Amino acid sequence: MSSVLQGKRGVLLLLTSVELVVFLDVSIVNVALPAIGAALGLTVVGLAWVGTAYQVTFGGFQLGAGRATDILGRRRLFRVGLAVFTVGSLLAGIAVWPWLLIAARALQGVGAAILVPAELSLITVIFTEPAAHRRAFGWWSAMGAVGAAGGVVIGGVIVELFSWHWIFLINVPIGIAGLLLSGRLLPADAPVTDSRSRLDLPGIATGTGALLLLVYVVTVAAEGDLDLLTGVLAAAGLVLAAAFVRIELRSPDPLLPFRFFRNPDITGSTVASAIVGAAHVPAFVFLALYFQEVRGYSALESGLAVLPVAAVNLVVSRTLVPAALAKWGPRVVLTGGMALLSLGLFLLAGLPVDGSFLTDYLPGALIFAAGLPAVFVGATVPAVKAVAEHETGVMSGVVNTAQRIGAGLGVAVLAALAADRTEASDGPRLAALNEGYQLTFLGAGALAALGVLVGLWLVRRAPREDPATGTPPPAKTADPEDAAHA
Repeated sequence: MSSVLQGKRGVLLLLTSVELVVFLDVSIVNVALPAIGAALGLTVVGLAWVGTAYQVTFGGFQLGAGRATDILGRRRLFRVGLAVFTVGSLLAGIAVWPWLLIAARALQGVGAAILVPAELSLITVIFTEPAAHRRAFGWWSAMGAVGAAGGVVIGGVIVELFSWHWIFLINVPIGIAGLLLSGRLLPADAPVTDSRSRLDLPGIATGTGALLLLVYVVTVAAEGDLDLLTGVLAAAGLVLAAAFVRIELRSPDPLLPFRFFRNPDITGSTVASAIVGAAHVPAFVFLALYFQEVRGYSALESGLAVLPVAAVNLVVSRTLVPAALAKWGPRVVLTGGMALLSLGLFLLAGLPVDGSFLTDYLPGALIFAAGLPAVFVGATVPAVKAVAEHETGVMSGVVNTAQRIGAGLGVAVLAALAADRTEASDGPRLAALNEGYQLTFLGAGALAALGVLVGLWLVRRAPREDPATGTPPPAKTADPEDAAHA
């Protein structure tokens, strides 16, 4: 790591390692599903819930966890989240009953939801010197992007060499090490005072309930399992969301201050985060389907095909992203990253049935890979730097929740488009499948192109101060009554 991180390398390694593990667990389980189903006798619906349980709680609890981070302390919540995630991983790894595995995956998601806002808030307040800030967020984006791309590869290797249990059990020693090191490496929190009145419990209850139900509905929609019960739960989620808005508007210390969204950096980052999720998550899903269903690759071969994406992510995050942040700031990095993401996806939309890995797949995949860490950083940094230090936790919860909801919606909508195109095709089965997958990449590319417009809007609205990070001073979003809680 660079000398600008002198004295803080251990902290950054701890925080980004946790980021890697959390995002690996979104995708690492996919390649192990056949082995899990055979061992535990799970149906297709049950296997879907092995992934869904994690996604629903991961997306649903982040907003409340972010607020708790700001009030109860970053290190405290980081350690609580890591402990919950580690216990969930242990239970998943030793599960011998289907219900226990699904419950353990939900517990992992709760732990991840607590961890991510605390981790991002810690990075924001620890690495404040501009060069260190850029380097830290470069590594953070690398771990998130590598986790998103590398889960299938790592999962395939673990399942092939050991067993499916170890995709979860491998988290346990990492979690224990993180708990031991966090007490030594992370800055201590201030004493907690008057936390009950400041936590906005009605807001947390209605907001978390609404997010849990809506993330569940979006995730189920992505799997094509909409029914009357799902519709009822969606309606209940909307009622809770309306109650949440009413409570927040009347609360003296709201969970989510709506004044945030008067700041274009926060509004733009939130929209951009949703677009990032909606564009990149479906890309990985449909790449795996293309390689396995059209090209006939095994699950492990399909994962290895995505390995160049993870490698380029790491290189770009480590070298180009910090340099680009220093020269142009996060808004330009977001815009350029979205442009690369869009171009790469449009190239992938041309994948033929019998395409060449080197000439048909790799160019688009590498361009996509170069854009991915840039959009992670560019969609996050403006928002978390636009709020006061005591609000970074809830803001990181906002942008990460937006990304999770965007991912669910993106998969649901693009999967439906792919199915319709495949059914409407008169060609052979493989050609019909491929037409559907081509349409998903085209749709994801169009979403990323929309992200370019969001980035350009942010660039036009950018203030002139703070060229090192390209963000306005935190005081621009803080109201006088909030300063009393700092």
